[in-house]
Amino acid sequence: MENVTDKAALRRQMIAARRALAPDVKLQADARIAQRLWQWLADHQVKVLGGYLPIAGEPDLSPLYAGLAERGIVLALPIVMERHQPLRYLRWQPGDPLARDASGTMAPSASSDFLQPDAVLAPCIGFTGTGLRLGFGGGYFDRTLAQSPRPMAVGIAYAFSRVEFPAEAHDIPLDLVITD
Repeated sequence: MENVTDKAALRRQMIAARRALAPDVKLQADARIAQRLWQWLADHQVKVLGGYLPIAGEPDLSPLYAGLAERGIVLALPIVMERHQPLRYLRWQPGDPLARDASGTMAPSASSDFLQPDAVLAPCIGFTGTGLRLGFGGGYFDRTLAQSPRPMAVGIAYAFSRVEFPAEAHDIPLDLVITD
């Protein structure tokens, strides 16, 4: 993909490309991403994994989440407690109730336990060769990664979403990106 400096236009373009994936192609790509993530988890000591629930055509890792407990990994999902603040992570497992958080995204009930993930999965609308992430523009992941202790940041993306865009002062590179 070409170098684009208008991030809003790039977001629209990349989200449209994700949504245009045929359902069977998306399902196969999601399975390859989940398999690669499963292999990565086998080689790393992750006790608490910050996951995500897919929106706007993001890769769906739901089948993987069900098997994490057998690897001894606790799953936590992000919640926006307040706008312009870092994400917090709440313990969650498939089937637990969800409610809308301060950003309108589905998240676990704030009555569950807050956890500090060893690694967080960051769904990418786009990503660069240097590990910069193009998200929805709210800055939640960058603020989360700016905290100490910093979790390992694993981007999750479709390979076709590798793009180039200029870094901004607040951008924090991902540690790695797993694609299909």
